[in-house]
Amino acid sequence: MDQLKKKHLESQGWKIGTVSDFLELTPEENALIEIKLALSRSLKARRQKMMTQVELAEKIHSSQPRVAKAENGDASVSIELLIQAMLVTGATLQEIGTVIAEAG
Repeated sequence: MDQLKKKHLESQGWKIGTVSDFLELTPEENALIEIKLALSRSLKARRQKMMTQVELAEKIHSSQPRVAKAENGDASVSIELLIQAMLVTGATLQEIGTVIAEAG
């Protein structure tokens, strides 16, 4: 956002900040969200090269809608499911670690 627009909004009583500020997230909560989103994006990219959502769902004993939620960063999807799905796509522990490390 450009500074002129920001100053105008603030002069009108609007508060400018980040999503983390608005939701009052701790640094740890924010980091966890960023990790889950990074894993979701990576899973989707890997899966699209190899198989359908239905095929991945069968391999992780889940459903296609659950895989879709995982790939879209739905908050209801656990990190465990994301990592399990990544492993099924052939990701190594090092690759998963790199995704997590680059999330921050």
